[in-house]
Amino acid sequence: MALARAAGVTTGLFLAYYLLPLDERPTAATWAAFVCGLVAVVLVFLWELRAILRSPHPRLRAAEALAATAVLFLVLFAAFYYLLERASPGTFSEALTKTDSLYFTLATFATVGYGDIVARSQTGRLVVMIQMAGGLLLVGVAARVLVGAVQTGLRRQGREPPPD
Repeated sequence: MALARAAGVTTGLFLAYYLLPLDERPTAATWAAFVCGLVAVVLVFLWELRAILRSPHPRLRAAEALAATAVLFLVLFAAFYYLLERASPGTFSEALTKTDSLYFTLATFATVGYGDIVARSQTGRLVVMIQMAGGLLLVGVAARVLVGAVQTGLRRQGREPPPD
């Protein structure tokens, strides 16, 4: 069930990304929504940690938590890159469609950075740096916190994980 929920959340977030009309020009409200989105990523992560600690299957719940948090993080940045390019054409080395924005977001997150799309404007580079730092935190710190939550959840159930 946890894997089905993770797949459902992932599918829902990607569907929302492609179906939402992101055709408006970014304003101060867009920046505020972006910051609120980043806060939402943290809140979703904290909510998922709580769920892991209470779950009878903390390992599965951790996989679900990572899927939900990572996909929300990626979709948030893809949407913002798309809006940023629409508001300020030339922010990136080429005009971005929604798929291009998602591709650029994933390439940056995976640190492969093929170089085919690059941020040209200072604003674009700033947002990319925020994504890079957030991605490192998500992968490094969040993964460690999730492992700790799984171990704590297992200990609470008397199912201590085997020593490393």
